[in-house]
Amino acid sequence: MIGRRELIVFFGGAAAWPLVARGQQPFTPLVGLLSVASSGADASSTAGFRQGLSEAGFVEGRTVAI
Repeated sequence: MIGRRELIVFFGGAAAWPLVARGQQPFTPLVGLLSVASSGADASSTAGFRQGLSEAGFVEGRTVAI
């Protein structure tokens, strides 16, 4: 037989669960790119890096942050 306290705790937790689940943000990986070259000289390798990420299925701003 379930007690009154256990029943109240069960229904309280069940009522709060959607609020907890909705409040969690999806995890977006953050990728940093370090280079010793100037940004203009390194543009082709940066473009290749971004292209490689997109070929791997990552979308900048949605599934990965650079």
